[in-house]
Amino acid sequence: MRAVIVAIGVAFIISLFGTPIAIKVFTRLKAGQPIRAEGPAMHQGKKGTPTMGGVVFILATVIAYVAGHLALTTLPDAQIAQVEPTITALVLLGLMVFSGAVGFIDDFLKVRKRHSGGLNKRGKLAGQILVGAIFGVVALYFPSTMYDVTGKRTNAETVGSTTLSFIRDIPALEIGKVASVIVIVLVVMAATNGVNLTDGLDGLATGASVMVLAAYGLIAFWQYRHWCADPNYTEAYCYTVRDPLEIALIAGAAAGACVGFLWWNTSPARIFMGDTGALGLGGLIAGMAMSTRTILLLPIVGALFVIITMSVVIQIISFRTTGKRVFRMSPLQHHFELAGWSEVNIVVRFWIIAGIGVAIALGLFYSEFLAAVS
Repeated sequence: MRAVIVAIGVAFIISLFGTPIAIKVFTRLKAGQPIRAEGPAMHQGKKGTPTMGGVVFILATVIAYVAGHLALTTLPDAQIAQVEPTITALVLLGLMVFSGAVGFIDDFLKVRKRHSGGLNKRGKLAGQILVGAIFGVVALYFPSTMYDVTGKRTNAETVGSTTLSFIRDIPALEIGKVASVIVIVLVVMAATNGVNLTDGLDGLATGASVMVLAAYGLIAFWQYRHWCADPNYTEAYCYTVRDPLEIALIAGAAAGACVGFLWWNTSPARIFMGDTGALGLGGLIAGMAMSTRTILLLPIVGALFVIITMSVVIQIISFRTTGKRVFRMSPLQHHFELAGWSEVNIVVRFWIIAGIGVAIALGLFYSEFLAAVS
């Protein structure tokens, strides 16, 4: 627990005090966010606000992860279950960093062209597929070789699973490695685009991501406390996952980094996360669902992202089939802007929706545990 707390604290401090530096640097570089002319009129006042702020909390997460591991080395040997960096960390941080890199290219092109177009849809899609496929393969083809303090091999799990999962793996839904890589790619694409579509108002995606990451931190830490690979855990009921403490540490670090960033990103935002941050967070959230074996729980944990994504899907289908729009504008948050709601009002209410989704998901996760041990 100490390592997780250290990681959260370090990430928060780096992000809180690093973001103002990024604001100055990006302002000097004239890396301002272009605003779509067809968007809500009130957004035109945000033109020129520095973007690519996701660089700050991605970097803060990576540094905090290292700090968390340094904290682990100070614990007595008997308490150390994971000290060396693992494939799990490589996959999770890799998904965050390289998904963020795809977003950074998009942001860079927007700034350079002074236009909101950025990377074309095919290019962005190709980048998402490539990142998801590479780390999907790593997650499924590299089993652990971890040993406990007595030298006994503790588990030989891969980061991902060849079985679809809800609260845990569902044995009847074994799909094999190739299909599992495809599922991981689809989850990465869904999560990155979901967070990206949600990032339309000051602080909206950042605050929602904090809740989702905190939820995965709690899930992973609970799995660590009831871990099948732990030689000190003697109860019959346990979780077959790989490196849950690593997952909790990274989730906590990312959540702490987002809270520090939110100080500057909330209304009126002094910096935007850009596609750099949105795709980075989406990649990490997808990795969290995969590594905790809760892929089918993700739509509930990230309920707000699903709702906003579906508003875009519904709008496109309706317009192409009937020529009529269901919403004044999509994504959904802009519909309410055009309906006269204030930006802060929309953000707070959407945060409430995000919180409800997280609460339901955690309730389902814990109720499954209670049902199993009763």
